[in-house]
Amino acid sequence: MKLYGIKNCDTVKKARKFLEEAGVSYDFHDYKKDGVDADKLAKFVGEFGWDSILNKRGTTWRRLDEATQEGVTDAKSALDVMIEHPSVIKRPIVEGEAKNFVGFDPVAWEMALELGELK
Repeated sequence: MKLYGIKNCDTVKKARKFLEEAGVSYDFHDYKKDGVDADKLAKFVGEFGWDSILNKRGTTWRRLDEATQEGVTDAKSALDVMIEHPSVIKRPIVEGEAKNFVGFDPVAWEMALELGELK
């Protein structure tokens, strides 16, 4: 299993703690340190939709100029912005053996653990 995010993100910290306490092993991919794999990001956008992967609620999005924000109208433009500004990628994204997840929801993750989907 691989967890994608940013090391200093509070939500990622919670997700990592959850996995560690549950005894789930994972590899961590830090967008800031390891970069963004455009093909992998495109795969997640294809699976979940660009509007689920692009975090418009965070400070990075709010700091983008209006023209950049208004220019995000489809998957291609969203991917371009996410590659240039990795902090606007929703965190964490988990690439599991059985299922992928976007965002951290402890209740959903607990259920996924019980079902064997989070491994």
